[in-house]
Amino acid sequence: MANLPGVTGARLNPTVGKLVVEGVMDLDAIRSEGRKENYRIQTAEERKAAPQTEKGIDWELLRTIASGVGVAVGYAAENLGAPSVIFMPLFIVAIVLGGWGNFRKAAFSLPKLDFNMSVLMSVAILGAGAIGAWEEAAVVAFLFSASEMLESWTMERAKRSIGDLMGGVPKTARVEMPDGDTTEMAVEEIVVGALMVVRPGEKLALDGVIEAGASSLDEATITGESVPAEKTVGAEVFGGTLNGEGLLKVRVTRLVDDTTVARIVHMVEEAQTKRAPSQAFVDKFAAIYTPVVLVLAAGIGLIPPLFFSQPWEPWIYRSLSLLIVSCPCALVVSTPVSIVSAISNAARKGVLIKGGIHLEQMGAIQAIAFDKTGTLTEGRPSVTDVVVLDGTDPTRLLQLAASLESGSQHPLAAAITREAEARSITLVPIHEMQSLSGLGVKATVDGHQMAVGSPRMLGGNADFETARPTLDELQSDGKTAVLVAQDDILIGVIGIADEVRATSREAVAALKRSGIRHTIMLTGDNAAAAAAISRQAGVDEFRAELLPEAKVDAVTSLLGEYGHVAMVGDGVNDAPALATSTVGIAMGGAGTDTALETADIALMADDLRQLPFAVGLSRASLRIIKINIAFAIGIKMLALLLMFPGWLTLWMAIMADMGASVLVTLNGMRLMRWKGPQQ
Repeated sequence: MANLPGVTGARLNPTVGKLVVEGVMDLDAIRSEGRKENYRIQTAEERKAAPQTEKGIDWELLRTIASGVGVAVGYAAENLGAPSVIFMPLFIVAIVLGGWGNFRKAAFSLPKLDFNMSVLMSVAILGAGAIGAWEEAAVVAFLFSASEMLESWTMERAKRSIGDLMGGVPKTARVEMPDGDTTEMAVEEIVVGALMVVRPGEKLALDGVIEAGASSLDEATITGESVPAEKTVGAEVFGGTLNGEGLLKVRVTRLVDDTTVARIVHMVEEAQTKRAPSQAFVDKFAAIYTPVVLVLAAGIGLIPPLFFSQPWEPWIYRSLSLLIVSCPCALVVSTPVSIVSAISNAARKGVLIKGGIHLEQMGAIQAIAFDKTGTLTEGRPSVTDVVVLDGTDPTRLLQLAASLESGSQHPLAAAITREAEARSITLVPIHEMQSLSGLGVKATVDGHQMAVGSPRMLGGNADFETARPTLDELQSDGKTAVLVAQDDILIGVIGIADEVRATSREAVAALKRSGIRHTIMLTGDNAAAAAAISRQAGVDEFRAELLPEAKVDAVTSLLGEYGHVAMVGDGVNDAPALATSTVGIAMGGAGTDTALETADIALMADDLRQLPFAVGLSRASLRIIKINIAFAIGIKMLALLLMFPGWLTLWMAIMADMGASVLVTLNGMRLMRWKGPQQ
């Protein structure tokens, strides 16, 4: 495609049936190129407009069935003593129908000197016919067509499993107009800010925020979580999720092509085009292997008769047997079927794996580092203590702290501003604000120099020791202490606590059972609070008082010790550490754009219990891929050994090649139904 005039780039994803062409293009020329590879090209508009009956017709399946019928009837006729004029045409029909797609690909590949699998099989089929082995030639054509159909069916299942996500999203929504009336609108016509009305039992058409009402929503299509989530005013909701018992009014926040489910589908489609290391190896191997086999087969078929006066037929027969048994069908399909099956399965379970490379890398992980806030903990800390040190009114202390923190996105800052809001405290204007990453905030308030931050930031104050007993008491309880200073004098301490997720200890224990050698918590919090949290979560080790760059150093040291390390964080503050790790894993992909974009894997349900599933699926994928590759190569080697003494027949070659292709495909398909480590 990229060689066509006006085309600057082209990307094909056969798994989901999508071709993206960049540049100025001639649609007829593109369709012509597609036909050379047995692809039927339709525009997106044509595909949508095509009737369902047309979409359901599968010419490839019909050809394969007809070829199989021709083989069966021809074989029966031959063995019942019918004349060749009856069974020979049946075998020829089986060869033409079963091998048609293969012959077309070979015809377009040969002029380009592309000696691929189709060329190899076409030579074998036609050669078998040339020496009178019509029955074997027909069986090869049929079985090759059948094995390709099985692979296509597997890919189609994966495609449907992802397409079902979008298929479950309504095409229309009920929208409330400014005059209070409601009208049914196509989702493409709905704009951001529109107010959707969602009745009980209906699915949401678009992402949004609840403006009125409360209900439980089934978010399994997004998060993989089967238990409905309780939602009320202000909660974020997603298109494709099912409303329970309440009437909801939802303010639209994303257009139809930008909804969470649309982005998931797009990213899974992109993930299936990214080749895993094992797949890249197989592709390179096959590119060298196939021409070598053709040369070797030609040598076996020609050299003995031409130079050593050997009879032609047995050596041509051996040559054809070699061509068939050496066809790398099983090897080529061994990896992509497994990768696609695993990624599709993970997406249905709420685990978004953004490429085969990340799937394979996850299976090799030996250690996992966790961010504390929002990962092992709930990520919504709350103020537990407001302690004054110089007689300042507690309300005034909280007012000053909240005013400085109001511009920060840090979870601790959000806890302070929420507490002030809950107490109906009015914030005061601040000036000359200065944010110090991982430390705190400075600003001017009413002519005074104010500072709110960690003990590392304000520990140099002369009166710091007066706050020491309060700090020790808060930190021993697992709380984070935030100091407040005015004109370099400490005026108070605010205690903040973040509860450990109920699922954290369960998930960490499951990871250890699965063979993860080491778990570690990384946090910018103080050592005492970190120790309390790490004990509750069950991790092996913690490192406290880390700035963002120190988290990167920690991950780097773990990589040196364990080789393959995953980092789990919120996808925002931990971006450098996520990028440094072997596999970056983001929590809560359903709710944050950044998590979807920055991480290699996103846990859509914001639930660490999805992590053992991801590790187990990755390891199962690696195991099946290795088995498939070893089996595909091993069966070839065994058959080749049988060839030299003349024991390898065409029938044995056929079963070795096609049987191996079917078996590795079925083995890879098991990943589509893999349920978890306990299975």
